[in-house]
Amino acid sequence: MSWLDRLGALLGLSAYERPRGRVAALPSLGSASVERARDAWGGQLAPPPTSKAEWYLADLEAAERAADTGDLGPAARLMRAARRDGVLSGVLSTRTDGLIQLPKKFSGADEIVRELMSQIGAVRSTFYEIFPPAELGLLTADGLLLGVGVGEMRPVPGRAHPVFVRLDPEFLRYDWMTGQWFYRSIIGELLITPGDGRWILHTPGGRVAPWNGALWKAIGRAYIRKENASLAKDNYEATLANAALVAEAPNGASDLAAEGFFRRLAGVWGLNSLFGLRPGYKLTLLESNGRGHESFRATITAADTEMTIAVAGQTVTTDGGVGFANADIHKSIRADLIQSTANAVAFTINSQGLPAWVVNRWGIGALANPACVGWDVTPPADIAKKATALGQVAQAVTQLRDAYGDRLDTEQLASDFSIPLRALQPGATKAPTLSAGAVN
Repeated sequence: MSWLDRLGALLGLSAYERPRGRVAALPSLGSASVERARDAWGGQLAPPPTSKAEWYLADLEAAERAADTGDLGPAARLMRAARRDGVLSGVLSTRTDGLIQLPKKFSGADEIVRELMSQIGAVRSTFYEIFPPAELGLLTADGLLLGVGVGEMRPVPGRAHPVFVRLDPEFLRYDWMTGQWFYRSIIGELLITPGDGRWILHTPGGRVAPWNGALWKAIGRAYIRKENASLAKDNYEATLANAALVAEAPNGASDLAAEGFFRRLAGVWGLNSLFGLRPGYKLTLLESNGRGHESFRATITAADTEMTIAVAGQTVTTDGGVGFANADIHKSIRADLIQSTANAVAFTINSQGLPAWVVNRWGIGALANPACVGWDVTPPADIAKKATALGQVAQAVTQLRDAYGDRLDTEQLASDFSIPLRALQPGATKAPTLSAGAVN
């Protein structure tokens, strides 16, 4: 059994069955034919994106039908257009980029963890050299909006670790017959094998038809309605912002005199114009009642609210602050959504990104205690409350020990209050006692 087979068995990647027959003949990343063709094209893999300037609800319906066949191109193009919206872009960046910047937690073999946490220069850790925050933020956003994101681990000449590069999901295709994912590259369709050391497939929407568990349908509808309402409002304002000039000639005026009167007004009409009129001639202004825009504004506001709730799980107040600090994300995004997004990204990295790097660096035996990453999404206020509670528990344990002595089961108390304890050392007969000094 190859290391890839063992890795797939350990991580449960066999859910993506290996292709058979015609599908098995398709190339993938790392093959000699793909690398030669890629070099000929300058190293790029994705074709140039296809942008669409105007969207209508009929386009959303067409995108839904295409997605049901496994083609995510129209849905991805719609979401790329939707990210032009300032409200969506701002709220989405809080849940994605803001999450990636939260403190990370590593576990696993000490040597591997030290390598991931080590600084390269004075800028970024090895982990962020492998998984740049910008690329992770884009992958996370793809997972939220489309239910699936894709990227590759690109080898870097002269460096011991690769770098993750997010790929445009516009060119993803799902094959219902085989349950396989494919990427339409500039050199043809490539087979995606998640976790093979080159491909990363992020599917927080589920393994089967993940686009059905994503936000793109709700956000797409709100975005299209908002765009159309915004264009209608701009047209209304451009047409009716200035009052119309109404000139009336007297009943006895000849056609020639009336036409001359109208021509003279048209030639001199401007800002702060002054007119002297003979008796019988009349000049008035025709103005809108000024309320026609309210319908458009109501549609825009409703669309903003719908997009915000879809991403954040609640309405948030954007006050034009200086930026998002670690404490701000918990105020803007519902806590359970932060947790679910963090868990999804961590699972993808821990099951597809880090294991191959660990095997290449330390061998297959290192997977017995591989390194894993997670994000600490605990709000700062909760951390402070927990620290205070631990101090109170420690004081209570000290008082209880004075009252009951060895009869007190400190291990049970530690379990009741979720206090982690080290495993017993060889030869020890009793776990370390819990005291105020131990907690502090």
